[in-house]
Amino acid sequence: MVCKMGTDMAKSGMMRCLTLATGTGFGLAVTGGQALAAGASEPGLPQLDISTWPSQIFWLIVIFGVGYVMMAKIVTPKIGTVLEDRRTRLDGDLGKAREASAEAAKIRAEYEADLESARNDAAAFARKAAAEAAEKAASVEGKADKKLASKVATAEKKLATAKAEAMENLNTVAAEAALEAVKGLTGLKATKAQAEKVVKAAAKAMAPQEVN
Repeated sequence: MVCKMGTDMAKSGMMRCLTLATGTGFGLAVTGGQALAAGASEPGLPQLDISTWPSQIFWLIVIFGVGYVMMAKIVTPKIGTVLEDRRTRLDGDLGKAREASAEAAKIRAEYEADLESARNDAAAFARKAAAEAAEKAASVEGKADKKLASKVATAEKKLATAKAEAMENLNTVAAEAALEAVKGLTGLKATKAQAEKVVKAAAKAMAPQEVN
């Protein structure tokens, strides 16, 4: 379409130029005729001489024909070829631009999809890591609780053993003190077994009072 419009414009311009030249030639001829009618004996321009008009008209037609043929066969086709090449290049550039735009949109969509996938993977990894850390902490805490409970039980056992030994030693000391006190106060001599029996009975009687 662009090529056709350019060809039409070139032809139209050529026709306007030739029409102007023809009109100018005929105008000069008319003016010359009027000048000769006013006074044929007066000297004037050679091209206004009526005797030269046939040759002038002939060469005008020849020049017009040659110019028309040159415009139609040489100039106009070259202009059309240039316009066609330009249109082809423009269409190719527009096609490449559309392809580049589509490729850019595709790449952007793939990038956004990869970015969303990476975000989801990161969130899943974070949740998994948090769950593993919580599970590991619970396991460590359970082991620590068991170990602490074992240590507490061992300490309580040792404490109970030490308390029993201390009470046994205390009973022995109390029995010996009681023997010495009875001997000193009454002059009676009691056996060690009797003294320990009395001390144990007193300790049992005092145990509920200590608990309260």
